[in-house]
Amino acid sequence: QVQLVESGGGLVQAGGSLRLSCAASGSIFRIDGMGWYRQAPGKQRELVARIARSGSTNYADAVKGRFTISRDNAKNTVYLQMNSLKPEDTAVYYCEADVYNLRDYWGQGTQVTVSS
Repeated sequence: QVQLVESGGGLVQAGGSLRLSCAASGSIFRIDGMGWYRQAPGKQRELVARIARSGSTNYADAVKGRFTISRDNAKNTVYLQMNSLKPEDTAVYYCEADVYNLRDYWGQGTQVTVSS
């Protein structure tokens, strides 16, 4: 069994910053891709950023230049540094991990609220 635990969400003013963390634990041989997704009220879940085990990254156009995804393979942890936050970034943020020889796992979600 694999668990993902997110932390770092909260309330911030527009223009501020937050850093999300997501730690994976359990029967893990290796984690391949890891990512962050978000879901705003009334909208579908969307990709924010994803990072391969090699470190290569891809970002949604809406967050390019403002968000940075990184990971620590030794700690099975993925991070999302969010700068210059906007009210439209308000959502529940979920982390995802593609665990080798198992399946995709998801965290429980952490709320990010950006006030104007």
